Amino acid sequence: MVETIFGSGIFVNYILPWVLVFVLFFAILEKSGILGKDKRQINAIVAAVIGLLLLAFPVSRDMIVNLIPFLAVSAVILFVFMLLYGFMAGKKEGDYILNKGLKITLGIVLGIAVVVAVLIVTNKWDAVLDYFTGPEAAKVWVNILFIAIIAGAIAAVVSTKDNPPSSS
Repeated sequence: MVETIFGSGIFVNYILPWVLVFVLFFAILEKSGILGKDKRQINAIVAAVIGLLLLAFPVSRDMIVNLIPFLAVSAVILFVFMLLYGFMAGKKEGDYILNKGLKITLGIVLGIAVVVAVLIVTNKWDAVLDYFTGPEAAKVWVNILFIAIIAGAIAAVVSTKDNPPSSS
């Protein structure tokens, strides 16, 4: 198989991460105006330095390189979901109606996916799995069960909308 420039180590491990970090930090600096309004050259220099510092530390660079495929796949999955949701959801004054429960569920699922991706990229996933499936796992699961019961009881108490007794 012939290697292209887009698959070469220099392009994947150095050029693309630098461009990504440079563009992100430049956009953040431009939008926030931290260094002053209309300071494009200063923002570009600071963003370039931060991008170059990224290249100096292989651990952080490798984390970004390993997270980008997850980001791309997640963006495609989210795009497909939003496309399908757009076909099914009703519109209200030009905006799609998104159920509050669905928003919360999507937020939780995406949050869990990001945490799992970071654990996998940092090679801590096996340690987490061992923690939940190892010899001491019974203690962990009992504690999780107790926390879930307490959280459920608190949610039940907070969510009840009983009228307070009237003083007569």
